[in-house]
Amino acid sequence: MSLAHVLLTSLIEKPSTGFELARRFDRSMGFFWNATHQQIYRELNAMQKKGWISTLEDQADTGRKKTYQVEQLGRIELTDWLVKQGQPAQLREELMVRLRVEAQFGGNTVLPELQRHLELHRDNLKLYQQIFAKDFAHADPQDRTLFIHKMILQLGIDLERGWIDWLEQLIPTLQQFECNTQK
Repeated sequence: MSLAHVLLTSLIEKPSTGFELARRFDRSMGFFWNATHQQIYRELNAMQKKGWISTLEDQADTGRKKTYQVEQLGRIELTDWLVKQGQPAQLREELMVRLRVEAQFGGNTVLPELQRHLELHRDNLKLYQQIFAKDFAHADPQDRTLFIHKMILQLGIDLERGWIDWLEQLIPTLQQFECNTQK
């Protein structure tokens, strides 16, 4: 998957200016795909050159704001991409490498970082739960689009809970090992 597919998906959902797209990206797609605003604008330009997107003309707007929309070539690209097989995402987590170093060096120097990650995952869980309550508490259970969005968010909630459970098991056990080696 590329940033272009993420942006095409967002624009299929709602034509947007680059600024609106970047803000929406931060509040939705950005939870599972990272991109800077500069990367987003650069990709929008590349997609426009490929004919995947175009800008809507607004006669009242004399500024530089462009509202982007997906064109037929962009829809074809998304359709082709949608049916391709992909591999499950591989865990690429720096913290796992730090733990491997910790296993060799000892000393529990990684504990503050583990504690920080625990707090970050707790914060993410809280945020996801707030979004869930706001967006899906009274959602129509027959709305297919809302159901898919809800299930994506539910996976995020489940992953955060998994990280929290894992860290809450790991941290005290590492602390216990340290206590046992000091005796």
